[in-house]
Amino acid sequence: MSHESERIFGLDIGTRSVVGLLLEQKESGYHVHDVLSIEHKDRSMLDGQIHNVVAVADTIIQVKEKLEAKHGKLTKVCVAAAGRALKTERATMEMNIEGHPIFNREALLHLELQAVQQAQFKLVKDHQTTDYCVGYSVVDYKLDNEVIGSLIDQRGEIASVEVIATFLPKVVVESLLAALERADLTLEALTLEPIAAINVLIPSSMRRLNVALVDIGAGTSDIAITESGTVTAYGMVPSAGDEITEALSDSFLLDFAEAEVIKRKLSTEAEVTVTDILGMEQELVTSAVVGEIDAAIERLASQISEEIILLNGRPPKAVMLVGGGSLTPSLPGKVAAKLSLPEARVAIRGIDAIKDLTFEDEYEPTPELVTPIGIAIAAKESPIEYVSIKVNEQTVRLFDMKQLTVADGLLASGVDVSSLSGKPGLAMIVTVDGRKVTIPGHFGELPVIMLNGEEVALDTPLHNGDILQVKQGTQGADAKATVNDVTDHPEPIMLTINGGKRSIPVRIRVNGHETSGQHELRDRDVIEVEKPRTLADVTDLSELFDSKSVKVFVQDREIILSTHATITINGVQATRTSLIKSGDALSISEENTKKADFTLKDAILAFGEDADREITVTFNDQKVVLRKELYDCYLDERAVSYQTKVKHGDRIKLKKRQPEPFIFQDVFSKVDIERPSDSNKKPVILQNNEVTNFAASIHHGDSLRLDWVEATKNGSSGV
Repeated sequence: MSHESERIFGLDIGTRSVVGLLLEQKESGYHVHDVLSIEHKDRSMLDGQIHNVVAVADTIIQVKEKLEAKHGKLTKVCVAAAGRALKTERATMEMNIEGHPIFNREALLHLELQAVQQAQFKLVKDHQTTDYCVGYSVVDYKLDNEVIGSLIDQRGEIASVEVIATFLPKVVVESLLAALERADLTLEALTLEPIAAINVLIPSSMRRLNVALVDIGAGTSDIAITESGTVTAYGMVPSAGDEITEALSDSFLLDFAEAEVIKRKLSTEAEVTVTDILGMEQELVTSAVVGEIDAAIERLASQISEEIILLNGRPPKAVMLVGGGSLTPSLPGKVAAKLSLPEARVAIRGIDAIKDLTFEDEYEPTPELVTPIGIAIAAKESPIEYVSIKVNEQTVRLFDMKQLTVADGLLASGVDVSSLSGKPGLAMIVTVDGRKVTIPGHFGELPVIMLNGEEVALDTPLHNGDILQVKQGTQGADAKATVNDVTDHPEPIMLTINGGKRSIPVRIRVNGHETSGQHELRDRDVIEVEKPRTLADVTDLSELFDSKSVKVFVQDREIILSTHATITINGVQATRTSLIKSGDALSISEENTKKADFTLKDAILAFGEDADREITVTFNDQKVVLRKELYDCYLDERAVSYQTKVKHGDRIKLKKRQPEPFIFQDVFSKVDIERPSDSNKKPVILQNNEVTNFAASIHHGDSLRLDWVEATKNGSSGV
């Protein structure tokens, strides 16, 4: 065995167990000398956080001593902070951009940084912990509450950005160090578990691709996203292999340990033997067992997919699954379906996917060992280090877990980012027609940030020893406005009424004094604008709607008879409350207002019934309309005619008449007949060119004639 200085001792301190391994760097890669896993005696770890330092230290000591017995003294170790210990927080920051749009990327970054700091403040308030920001991503930008692709150069009132930021609590690192110290081990290097797995599975050359890596353990599923050459986001789902084990336990009445054994066989054996808590044993086909727990697998796939979308904003190009829970049957296919990816784009990656890796002994190429091996290699090759900088003469230390930027330095320094921008000028509040209107002052300028004496942007990279100086931005000018700025430009309203032009004046008063739209306002001014908005606001037009009305009762139902002018605006019939604006064309007809009295027929029509039955015929080539009244009418039990005038309060009863046919004789009530001077001529009447008589029934559309012809010697007509 090589000397200790050439060996790498790595520990994966998990929820259920501690995995220790020894590996050595060779010219062409790494060689694994030994791997050992010991489970915790009790629940001393929970969601990546050490809850019992002494108990965890005892498990570490057991792993260390067993490896030392075979390979010699171990004093230094590489470890990882669990990805599940990362805390994710969403936060939103709004900004009033009316008249002052976000015009470049720097201003947008400043808004994003304020949102990240809001997330940081929320974590401190909720958990009373100090946290390192290890990354953030933008969920969406909004303009006036509508989602938009980019805020740069957009015009509106309120711009907002929502971010999802990820933080590593300092207590996680401190508890790790305490457990190692009890085991008489010195921290050689530190990494994050998601970074460890990514470093061995996704080389730097591939990190420009948008890939999600999911480490599915016992209690949680840790997620990391890569894109554009770096890790862009981390997340965690509080569900993993244990949920599948519990589903097996519930379905087949197994204790948890037995269910765990059965679960591990599902991915390798066609049949399994199940012995439930009652001692009943049965042979089951693996596919049938998987079918029983399909709902639990579906839920796990949904939770993982939803978290990936939340972190990435869209489905990634591919997903890599590692950890023991990744062997859950049908899980990759379900994740692919929920992310709308081809099944081949969601794959389980085992240790055989790690390039240039050899083993002293034979190991199954399962995905459980990916993270422990990744921890040892990544912690050695890309350890997380502290970076020391100065911000306004204050020394600040940061975890170098990603490409640090000026923004990270400001967050770590505790500087209130929102206070760095120059304050906006004083606002002005005025009252316009009874409502308060706030006129904002002009925005202040962004702060000037100097890095080592040169002005830089928020996304400029930081390095150890850098010196940041932040100068307050300049203050904005106070608010200014005229009456026209806070009103809808109260110019006179120009109307066309029955073809003629007419100007309807608008009056403006500020603090009771009449003025113009160019009047410059001061704080607390009261503006009153008397602007005609409806026909009711124009006195002489409103009066046209004043109507004469009579209330009567037809068949005991109240009926209102009224008269008023007919007014249209741009061809549409108007009412007293119809809106008017400049350019409208009004047409006014006052014919109905001439009506002096209402008749009983008006009441019948208003009641909603036809008063008459009518037909149209032609008589001697002249159109004639014939009507028969449909009702007998009674006013206070007295029979009356349709032409009877009604007065307020009259009660009218209607009795439908038995239908009577129209006869030829009815025509003569509508036409005048001239008898010929020659008494020898006799009348001949025709209906549709057929001879008929005065009592014959006639119908709509009939052609009727009356002709005078010479009488014959026996006294009859010559027809």
